[in-house]
Amino acid sequence: MTLASADIALYAAAVFALFLTPGPVWMALTARTLAGGLPAAWPLAAGVVIGDALWSLLALLGLAWVVSSLDGAMTALRLVAAAVFVWLGITVIRNADRAVNADSRLTRPGLWAGFFAGLAAILGNPKAILFYMGVLPGFFDLDRVTAADIAVIVGISMVVPFVCNLSVALLVDRAKRRLSSPAALRRTNRIAGVALILVGIAIPVW
Repeated sequence: MTLASADIALYAAAVFALFLTPGPVWMALTARTLAGGLPAAWPLAAGVVIGDALWSLLALLGLAWVVSSLDGAMTALRLVAAAVFVWLGITVIRNADRAVNADSRLTRPGLWAGFFAGLAAILGNPKAILFYMGVLPGFFDLDRVTAADIAVIVGISMVVPFVCNLSVALLVDRAKRRLSSPAALRRTNRIAGVALILVGIAIPVW
């Protein structure tokens, strides 16, 4: 494996920072948990995991040849990744008071309905596409990644969101109150925005 511990830690922090930005999955998990408890929420989290794995794998395999073929591609990808994180952070902070609306398609009852809703939420989410296809390659030297490296990266892309989503489901009552409070929503979004900006600043110098 060629990945350094610092690279792995920075990427895991980036995935976590991205998770902190509220979105439809947060509210879908809340609604599903309130309706049917954890058994109704975990299928959606599992669907999200599969989508995360697919996007990260496609990004690694599809963009590796670009890096190996074009001089300076790695530097360009790092700058793009940094710019995207800073932009996301500023956007979240500027819209800190905006409430998150649940998508009714994500709250349909049933195990398979929850699973496919989670999968659809990731595969069709512009933020997820932008992160995996435009940001992920900036964290690693794709010209040197091995099969073991890919397994670690995909594993992080799956484990971090899955654990975080289940944590939201387990703490849904508290999460529901916090997301409903304008002051708490503003505070959460500002913290998430600052975290995204810090990750963006760290990428070029790491």
